[in-house]
Amino acid sequence: MAVAEATTEAGSIAQNAPNLGVGCHIVLVDGMPALRVEQLPTLVNQATGRFRSTLGQFVKDLFLGRIRESEIQAEAEAQIARICALGLTPTHIDTHKHTHMFPQVLQPMLQAARHTGIPSIRNPFEPIWSLNATPGAPLIRRLQVQVLNRFRPSFHRMVDKSGLLTTNGAIGVLATGTLDARTLNALLGALPNGTWELVTHPGYYDADLGNARTRLLASRETELEALANLPLAADAELIHFGQLAATSRRPT
Repeated sequence: MAVAEATTEAGSIAQNAPNLGVGCHIVLVDGMPALRVEQLPTLVNQATGRFRSTLGQFVKDLFLGRIRESEIQAEAEAQIARICALGLTPTHIDTHKHTHMFPQVLQPMLQAARHTGIPSIRNPFEPIWSLNATPGAPLIRRLQVQVLNRFRPSFHRMVDKSGLLTTNGAIGVLATGTLDARTLNALLGALPNGTWELVTHPGYYDADLGNARTRLLASRETELEALANLPLAADAELIHFGQLAATSRRPT
C-alpha cells in the first residue's frame, strides 16, 4: 500500500531484499488517497478525506455510475508513483478488496499500468478446483467468490487486449482468515499445471497489528507458520510477478 503507516519502513526492507518482487496494492476503498481530496470528488468522501469504508458501498456507487474512471486511473498512477519514489520498481499491480475484478475499475487500472510501465496484474479469480480444496471457508464467502467469478471472462478479454501479463488464477483468496497448514497442503496438493498466485496474509500479531483497521489478526501468525513449512511438489517452481515474462503467461 502506498499510503499506510509502515509504507516507508516496508520500502526500506524491500530495497534490502533484491530477490523480492514488490507490487503496488492499489487502494480505492477503506483507506486514504495519495492525491488531494479535491482532485477526487467522486472517489473520496470530501468531508472525511477517505475512500468509501465498505466494498458494498463502493460497488453500488460504481455500478450506478457515481465514480469516474478517470479518477480511478489518476489515483492509481499517484499510488504507483509513491511506491517508485521509495526506490522500488513494481512488478505488478493489484487492488485492495480485489476491486479490479470489476470492468469499470479494471480498465483504468490497465491504463495506469501501461502509463507507468508495469507489466503485470493480479488475476483475482479463484478456480473451482481451489474452492473444492478449501473446505473450511465460510459458506457466505464461498457464495461470494462463485458469484464474482462471473466477471472472469471480461477480465481475461481486457487483460489480453492490454498486453499485460497475468497468472492462470489466484488460490487462497477464499481461505483468507482461515488459511492453515492443512488448507495449504490441500490447495498445493490439488495444484494443476499452470502459473498460479498464492494469496496469503502472514504476519505477527503484535500491538501495532491489534490497532490496525483489519479483521486479520491471529490468523496472520497461523498463515506464517503454514508458509514456513511450504509443501512444494518437486516439479513446482516459486517465482514472483517480475518473472512472469519468462514463463510467457498470458490470460487463458
